[in-house]
Amino acid sequence: MSATDTLSTLWKLAKLPADSLQHADLTGADPVLPSSFAVGTAAQASVAAAALAAVELGHVRGQPHQQVSVDMTHAALECSGWFSLNAVTPNVWDKFSGLYRCADGWVRIHANFAHHRAGALRLLGLSADTAQRADAERTLLSWQALDFEQAAADAGLVVAACRSFPEWDAHPQGQAVAALPLFTIERIANTHEAEPRTLPPLHDDDRPLTGLRVLDLTRILAGPVCGRMLAAYGADVMLINSPNLPNIESIADTSRGKLSAHVDLQTSAGRDALKKLLATSHVFVQGYRPGALAEHGFGPEEAARLHPGIVYVSLCAYGDTGPWRTRRGFDSLVQTATGFNLAEAESANSAEPKALPMQILDYATGHLMAFAATTAWRRQALEGGSWHVKVSLAQTGHWLRSLGRVANGFSVERPKVTPYIETAASGFGELAAMAHCAKFSRTPTRWARPSMPPGTHAPEWPSSA
Repeated sequence: MSATDTLSTLWKLAKLPADSLQHADLTGADPVLPSSFAVGTAAQASVAAAALAAVELGHVRGQPHQQVSVDMTHAALECSGWFSLNAVTPNVWDKFSGLYRCADGWVRIHANFAHHRAGALRLLGLSADTAQRADAERTLLSWQALDFEQAAADAGLVVAACRSFPEWDAHPQGQAVAALPLFTIERIANTHEAEPRTLPPLHDDDRPLTGLRVLDLTRILAGPVCGRMLAAYGADVMLINSPNLPNIESIADTSRGKLSAHVDLQTSAGRDALKKLLATSHVFVQGYRPGALAEHGFGPEEAARLHPGIVYVSLCAYGDTGPWRTRRGFDSLVQTATGFNLAEAESANSAEPKALPMQILDYATGHLMAFAATTAWRRQALEGGSWHVKVSLAQTGHWLRSLGRVANGFSVERPKVTPYIETAASGFGELAAMAHCAKFSRTPTRWARPSMPPGTHAPEWPSSA
């Protein structure tokens, strides 16, 4: 399936005007990165969908349509997440993260957070203070892969056993995911009385999402990429972090364009601060496990009662139905659990499972979140109501499979990122990172605010936002 056909399918799924597709210009073709999967098409089409939806909302708000162009190579490399701080490229992977051979197969451990690393080592009977990677490798040889995966899940850790596509398709969670659409946009029950809300009027040179206020309660890649994308198109985005939770170094890249505040939902003051922010926001994006925010009074139904007309976006790893609906997961683990690593290895003639060339499940999911959120807000503006968008990494993986395989996908070399890098000051140091690949013909995409560390800003919308 070509990127143009893929974009058309996404557009139809979102029930957007078909004639708007004439304003999209897509260049390039797979393979652009070494892979047997259409990762370039997934990157380009998902970016183009979000960008074109933003332009479509701008049109609803009175702006003339403008052309959106996306180059496939640029889109794919943007999904690589490359960045440097003060000319140093961080190593974003912990030494204990990665694939391990077991007695009967392979598992992947995600250990980028200290508590996940310590928990995995404790499960293996190893000391977090003295253990080396070789110790974990040796110990896992005595485990069955599925047994270790289950033991880790029972302990609240993040581990995935390596499966083939047929094994995943036969798994109850694989079957649950296969029954879901790529994303859902549903009116929240009992919110029909919520009137359509109007955004501030746009000037001719305003980016199309100017005036849209977005609360970003996410941490790991897919959600932060969504917020960063909405900010590039003009939205005011506030990243809300807990002061008690760690972050990954990629926050320096994914926080471009955002305000960044601390809110502790374990406290009444924190919950009150979030309620106040919600009262004048338009979109609420969250990446907590299903049901977790409802425990604090900020589930989709609660948010709609607090602020009728809200667009609420929920992200999870494996979908909101099925036995794994509450299981923790990251892109690398979902790739492993759902069959991509073994399929990629077979195509590359690799004796070991092989990851996709970038965390495309994270990035494409982030783009699709932005696409669906903007589409849902368009519906709110035209129809009223409060809306709930649901996406997951596993659903995006199922979609990626549907795009087909790429013949001779490993015949290309990885392009250099140099032509696509932009440099700017940030609260983390001098940040060199990928410029955004979507180009608007009249109102160029940009990040008006530099990325700043969590807690830099007060948890309140500035008067100019």
